[in-house]
Amino acid sequence: MLNRVTTPQNLDERFRDAVSALRPPESGRAPGDAIREGGTLTGTRAREIFDAQLTARHLDLAARWLRSFNEGFHITGSAGHEGNAAVAAALRADDPALLHHRSAAFYCVRSAQRPDDVGGDPVRRLEEAARDVLRGVVASVRDPITGGRDKLFGHADLHLVPAISTPGGHLPRAVGLARALTGGGTATWPDDAIVVASFGDAGAARPGASAALHAAGWHERSGRPLPLLLICEDDGPGGAEEDNWTAAALRGRPGLRYSFADGCDLTAAYDAAVEAAEFVRRERRPALLHLSTVHLLGQAGDPESGADLDRDPLIGTARLLVGAGLLGPDDVITRYDEVGWQVRKAAEEVLGEPKLVSVGEVVASLAPRRPLRVAHAVAEVADRAAGPGAAARQRMFGGRLPEEAGPMTLAQTLNATLTDALAATPGLRIFGPGATRGGRHGVTTGLRERGGEDRVFDSLPDPTTILGLALGAGTAGLLPVPELDSLADLHDATVQLRGEAATMSFLSTGAYRNPMVLRVPALAQPFGPGGHLANDNSVAALRDVPGLVVAVPARPEDAAPMLRSCLAAAEVDGTVCVFLEPVALYQTRDLYQQGDSEWLAPYPAPETWAGAHVPIGRARIYGLGTTQDLTIVTYGNGVRMSLRVAAQLAAEGYGSRVVDLRWLNPLPAADLVREASATGRVLIVDETRRSGGVGEGVLAALVDGAFVGSVRRVAAADAPVPLGPAAQLVLVGEDAITQGAQALLAR
Repeated sequence: MLNRVTTPQNLDERFRDAVSALRPPESGRAPGDAIREGGTLTGTRAREIFDAQLTARHLDLAARWLRSFNEGFHITGSAGHEGNAAVAAALRADDPALLHHRSAAFYCVRSAQRPDDVGGDPVRRLEEAARDVLRGVVASVRDPITGGRDKLFGHADLHLVPAISTPGGHLPRAVGLARALTGGGTATWPDDAIVVASFGDAGAARPGASAALHAAGWHERSGRPLPLLLICEDDGPGGAEEDNWTAAALRGRPGLRYSFADGCDLTAAYDAAVEAAEFVRRERRPALLHLSTVHLLGQAGDPESGADLDRDPLIGTARLLVGAGLLGPDDVITRYDEVGWQVRKAAEEVLGEPKLVSVGEVVASLAPRRPLRVAHAVAEVADRAAGPGAAARQRMFGGRLPEEAGPMTLAQTLNATLTDALAATPGLRIFGPGATRGGRHGVTTGLRERGGEDRVFDSLPDPTTILGLALGAGTAGLLPVPELDSLADLHDATVQLRGEAATMSFLSTGAYRNPMVLRVPALAQPFGPGGHLANDNSVAALRDVPGLVVAVPARPEDAAPMLRSCLAAAEVDGTVCVFLEPVALYQTRDLYQQGDSEWLAPYPAPETWAGAHVPIGRARIYGLGTTQDLTIVTYGNGVRMSLRVAAQLAAEGYGSRVVDLRWLNPLPAADLVREASATGRVLIVDETRRSGGVGEGVLAALVDGAFVGSVRRVAAADAPVPLGPAAQLVLVGEDAITQGAQALLAR
C-alpha cells in the first residue's frame, strides 16, 4: 500500500488498482433512482458529475505534463477536491460564484450547465471546460477570464467571478455582492440568485475570511440577512473529522447556519449542498457548508499521507457507481481513459495558441482611461441637473440649492457634491462607519435624509468589510462611495484595494469592474488628535498600485470638479479612485490672514460644471509676482502653506509658481516639467515622509522629463507623527518651506 504520493503516475495507478478491485452487485439500481438509500442524488446525475470529476483530475495531470517540458506555468491543485463538483450541481447556473484555486471540478460542472452555444452534448461542454482551464495553464490569450495574465477559475458567461487576491481575500467581495442583491435583482442576476464563495481551511484563518464571516453574521443579526453561501473545503490535518479546529472555529460563528459533510462522499456532499443552497435561496439568509476534503497533488514537496489516499473522491464516486450497478469496474476505467485522452488532446491543442507579446497587450485591461468620455459624462450630468432633473435636484436639497448658499468650506462643498451625485446617479451608494450621522468629520451629514436608507447607510467600522461591501456593489453594477475613518484604516485593508479592487479588470480582461470612489479623511494635522495611527501621513501603500487613481483636493474650488471627475471615471471606465481629503482643511476659511475667507469658494451651479471640468492627472498652477524665480510643487495641506510663503516672497520681490499636483496617481508629469522648466528652480513641498513619499515620484518625473535646474525637497521626517506639539517637529511647516525657498533663490 502506498503511503505517499509524489507523482501523478502513483495517483493514476492507485485509482486503477482500487477500481479493478471493486465488485458489482448482483442487482443494481435504476439510473433515475437515488444512487444510495436515503439520498437524493440519482444515478444519472451521479454519472454526469463523475464525468466532471474525471475531467478535473485529468486537468491536474495534464498541467503537470505541460510543466514537465516548460509549457505549463501553473497547476490546478484540485486533486482531492473533486467533491466541489457536487456543490456546483446543487446550484443554479446563474448563481454568481467566487471560487478558490482548487475548483476545477466545480468549473467543469458549471461549464456543462452553460447555454447551448457550445452544443447540447455535455461531453463537448466538458471538453470546452478543459480547454478553458488549460488555456490558463499555458498563458494563452484565449483564456476566457484573464487573457493569459494568470491562471484563475472565472468566466463571465458562467457567472464565475474570479478570486484574485490572497486566500480568503475574495470573501469580503462576496459579502458585498450578496448585500447588493438584497435590494432585488440586478442587470446581471435574477431576484432569487444566491452568492456562493468557496475557500480553503488555510484561507479561513486569513483577515479577509474573518472579516467576511463577521460581516455576514452582523448583517443577519442586524435584520438585513444576506443570500450568501460560503463553502469551506478543509483538507487540513484532521479534515476528515467534523470535530477539528476549523470546524470549531466556523461552527461558533453567530448569524450563520452551519453544516458539515464529507466532501469525498459524492452523495453526502450533494445532499448537504442542496440543503444549504435551498435554505439560502428560500430564507435569503447566510449559511456555511464545511466540507472535508483531501490534498492529493500539491506543489513539489507537499506531504500526503496514506489515510488521505484512502479518501480519494474519484475512487469514492467510482465505488458508488459500481455499488449501484450503474457501471462496472471496466466501464469506469474505460471512461477514465476516454476523458484522459480528451483532456490530453485539449492540452496539445492549446499549446499552439498565441500568448501576450507586448507590454501594451499586458496592460490593456488594467485601467482603461477615456478622458473625453469622462468629460462628456460630466457634461451630461450637468445638462440633466440644469434641465430635466432641476426639479428633483431642488427637492434633494430641500428647496435651497448650494450655489445660493454663499462661499463654502471644503467639507460643505464635498457634502453638496455628494448630494448632487445622489440626485444624478440612482446606483450611487454612500456608506461607512456612522455615515448616516455624518461620518467622523460630518461630511455626509443629512445625506441619508436626502438619498434614503438604502442608498446611504452605516457599515461596520472594519475597513476590510467596508471595501468588501464596495467591491461587491461594484461587481453588481452599482457605484459605491465608501468612507474610511482615517488614512491609517486604509493600511489595514490594503490587500482589498491592491489585490482585489485594482486588479479585477486586469485579471478578468475587463469582464468585471470595480467602480469605486473611496473617500478617506487623510494626511496629518500639526495639532491633530491622537498619535501616529490617528494622525497618519503616509500614502506609500497607494503609490505603487497599478491603475489606481489617487486624488487630493486642497481647496473647495477644486473639490467639487475633482470628485465629479472621479465619479464619472468610475461609471465610464470602472476606475478605482482613492479620494484623500485633507482633514486639516475641512473647516479652513482663511488663507493669508484671519478673516479674509479666501480659502472658501462658492458652490458651482450645474451650468458651469462642464467648463470647470478637472481632468484626471492635470495640475493647478498659481502665479504670484513675476512667476519667474521659483516653482513650488506641492499638494494637500502644502498648497495653503506654499501659497502663504509665496505671497511673502512676492512681497520681497521674488515671483513664484505654486503647482498644486491635485493627483498623486497619475502624477501630472507634463504640467510639472513645464512649470519647473519655466523657472529652473524647483522646491518640492511633500507632507508625506522623505522615504517613500510623494516627493520621490516628483523627482523621478523631473528626471524623466529631462529637467535641467536646481531642485530642493522639503518633506516630513521619517518617523510616525507623535502626539501633541511634538508633531510639528516631524511635519512640514511654513518655516521649513521658507528656508528651502531662500536656499534655492540664493543660488
